[in-house]
Amino acid sequence: MQVLTDLMSHLWMMGRQNRRAPSAVIPALFPTQTPFLTQLGAARPDYSIHGKTALITGASRGIGRAIALALADHGARCLVLVARDGQRLAQVATEVEQRGAKVVLLPLDLTQPVAVNVAIAQAWQQHGPIHLLVNCAGVAHQAPFLQTSLHQVQAELDTNLLGLYTITRLVARRMVVRREGCIINVSSLMGKVAAPTMATYSATKFAILGFTQALRGELAPHRVRVVALLPSLTETDMVRGLSRFRGVQSTPPDRVAAALLRGLGQGQTEILVGWQSQWAVLAQRWMPNLVERLVRWASPKLSAPRPPRPAAIHPQEG
Repeated sequence: MQVLTDLMSHLWMMGRQNRRAPSAVIPALFPTQTPFLTQLGAARPDYSIHGKTALITGASRGIGRAIALALADHGARCLVLVARDGQRLAQVATEVEQRGAKVVLLPLDLTQPVAVNVAIAQAWQQHGPIHLLVNCAGVAHQAPFLQTSLHQVQAELDTNLLGLYTITRLVARRMVVRREGCIINVSSLMGKVAAPTMATYSATKFAILGFTQALRGELAPHRVRVVALLPSLTETDMVRGLSRFRGVQSTPPDRVAAALLRGLGQGQTEILVGWQSQWAVLAQRWMPNLVERLVRWASPKLSAPRPPRPAAIHPQEG
């Protein structure tokens, strides 16, 4: 812990000495820069959602809802809201309309590719092109991996990865034709620092980061931006059902939405939310063994996995 404290103090002092020249500090500390630090010394292109159309998955609650409201507040013309819970989606639609934006509701299960394909084609034809795609839908099951059922694993993979792949492919193909668009993939701090009891969820969030990085390189020549949003523990319905991690502060969803808009305006490619996320990623880079011990300490202590039953052995016949 003393090593981490000394490092933080050193960085703080260097920041005070170079308040007006962050680009001079960053290369000295990080010869190969992480994306979020690179942006501190880079040019910051402006991004505006004003008058544009955005599609948001997982929009019925939590981060998705907060992003929808924030986009409406910043002048979005039309918001296409996607979620399985049609009733909750309608409630969010009312809030968005009160902010002056047009709303299109798509009660969809993203794990059903045919239905998603039809819905996206109709929405694009009837309401015009989608300028911003926010992939926010996701599920999480918390349990020691050896106590996790394959059904739970498949559910997380289907929603967090395959659903994201499906809708991204359908929207990105159209963006490429128009040579305009922006795709936001919501990963997580657990896509950088994995956590015990969340093995499958962490795996999907690591995969989303890899997918985002690869897709960014593919779509950049077509003027389509691809950005990863990495919130830490956020105050959502999904998180309230999980055992808490010691020492980890939760973030309100509206703060995550504000960080997204700020990061887009700054041209960031990976948007980390909150100081805990910034320091966790920094420490993971330089002191991974220490971070692993801290994460193990902070993780909830769930019941130990039961040993598997020995397989029955039957004598061969004949």
